Amino acid sequence: MDQNNEPPKVVFGGDESQRTRQSFQTPTPKIVEWVIKYSGGLVKNEKQANYVLLGFVVVAIIVFLMVVFSGGSEIQPPPPTPFQEGNL
Repeated sequence: MDQNNEPPKVVFGGDESQRTRQSFQTPTPKIVEWVIKYSGGLVKNEKQANYVLLGFVVVAIIVFLMVVFSGGSEIQPPPPTPFQEGNL
């Protein structure tokens, strides 16, 4: 029995218990790769491409709302022409 009343230590083999680390990082989405590729060098990484896509979505929503809620006048048909006697 241990004189210091410490519990026995369990020792595992160093090489046997180590697991390989797996990368759970998802691949870059295709649309982000497309933005980086076709930006002409303006977008340099994935974070910038995400900001560009977010900006595009915001602008598209604003344009959509402007079209839907525009208070433009409705197109009215032309006034009828008066009846002429010679057009029977």
